[in-house]
Amino acid sequence: MDIVNKVQRSGIEVYNLEALWDGAAVVELDISPFLTGGLVLREKDFRRHVSEHDWALYAGRHVAVYCAADAIVPTWAYLLIASKLDQARSVVQGRKADAVCAYFVRALGSEDWERYRDRIVVIKGCGAGVVPASAYVTAMRALIPVARKVMYGEPCSSVPLWRRR
Repeated sequence: MDIVNKVQRSGIEVYNLEALWDGAAVVELDISPFLTGGLVLREKDFRRHVSEHDWALYAGRHVAVYCAADAIVPTWAYLLIASKLDQARSVVQGRKADAVCAYFVRALGSEDWERYRDRIVVIKGCGAGVVPASAYVTAMRALIPVARKVMYGEPCSSVPLWRRR
């Protein structure tokens, strides 16, 4: 007896957001140690800390730059830090979650949604958890103009979300 893959035969397209993730580490860089007393940005001291820091630690990683201290940090300070992170995969001002969200915004923005034209699409769920909820919402909004039907979950047990009339 032959085993028949009914999901494959159904023509359902599975959209797996986790497949967009590049697998690189996401690290946070707290710049409060670069501040005088952890609270005040003095340009000369700040620049010295920046020049002495080992920027190679961030090569190939996604970096979220933030300040844990309740300090006023001028925009140029974040720009100076970003200029040193040229070997990083990406750099955002914020926390780890911000870096992940920014990554998925870029990845989803470059998707070819037209390949889902008039298709039944299941947005794959139940993954490892790297995908933020905002990415699922963005994918849904991008699929509505092109797909015939959109569901969530796994092809064998999915929740219908939207259907073109």
